[in-house]
Amino acid sequence: MSDAVWSEERTTPEAAADALRELVHERHTENGGYSPARTINMVAFVDRQYSGEVANRLRGVGRYHASRLIVLAYEPRREHIDARVSVSADEEPAPGEISLLHESVVIELGKKHMEHIATVVDPLVVTDLPTLLWSPHGHHDAIEALAPLGQAVLLDSVEDPVWREALDWAGTLSGRLYVVDLAWLRSTPWRERIAGAFARPQRSSELDTIARVTIRHHPQFTVTAMLLVGWLASRLGWQVEPLAVHAGTRAVVSGNAHARRQDISLSLQSMPDQQVPGLAGVTLETASGRLLTLDRGPGGLEAEERTPHGDARRWMILGASRGEGGILGEGIRQALLRDPTYAPALRAATAMAA
Repeated sequence: MSDAVWSEERTTPEAAADALRELVHERHTENGGYSPARTINMVAFVDRQYSGEVANRLRGVGRYHASRLIVLAYEPRREHIDARVSVSADEEPAPGEISLLHESVVIELGKKHMEHIATVVDPLVVTDLPTLLWSPHGHHDAIEALAPLGQAVLLDSVEDPVWREALDWAGTLSGRLYVVDLAWLRSTPWRERIAGAFARPQRSSELDTIARVTIRHHPQFTVTAMLLVGWLASRLGWQVEPLAVHAGTRAVVSGNAHARRQDISLSLQSMPDQQVPGLAGVTLETASGRLLTLDRGPGGLEAEERTPHGDARRWMILGASRGEGGILGEGIRQALLRDPTYAPALRAATAMAA
């Protein structure tokens, strides 16, 4: 479907908001089946030179795209505001049916507008809808300034070059907004499989006997591994302490946690040869000698289990990766939900990173 578009140079946010309402009205007048989607506002603060890249990422989120997207395209030397507004639908509605309209606003602004950035955005958000904030290129100052308008913030802790600082920043935000961290979402299949492995009543008691945890990961995804071990610690009631970092060809973060029955040896191993982002594998070992290993494989996870008696079996857990587009789409969806396990996992991971 073709988009209804309005643009203007040297304009104001109020003019863009008026134009957006007019475009929606025109579409509805043209066909009464057109109705504006009303789920979530998303405010994306991006560097202008990378706005095309961000647009491509958002196109890949499928049905989870925001009902109103507000892109703040930042160019430090810009002196005035330019705006572009568009309204689109996936298809023309058949008689008696509804087709949802999705709205987008691109505001090009500069450093001089940062002091009052909240007043730039305020006229553009749909009142009474939750607002998700996102700054894929850092710009923590923009998120701080926009925080009063938002209820949730989308971040990817992997993008911070210092993983300890990434955990600290996520912790700072979680005190003010609901945090959706893509680094956390990448561990979802692993958490589901680990939980499933101990779901049977005869296995659940073995959770208290875990004695060793090894997590293998892409070199840039230490924070995802930290959040996974933080999840284990918070769910199983382990007492944690700072882990040591051992640099080298294969960097290792290691140390111990403490359970009621025994200490747990923790090892997070960087895998320099891994090309795929995210985790490469997880191994859990109990005090009785039971071993569970999950490794990334083509089309799913390759699982291996060894019993205390030495019996072993291998199988494949099917499930294709959602890809980065799928993870971003899930992040937008999660802004409408509440995951009670992330914040405790983040606190435990931060304590281990101290």
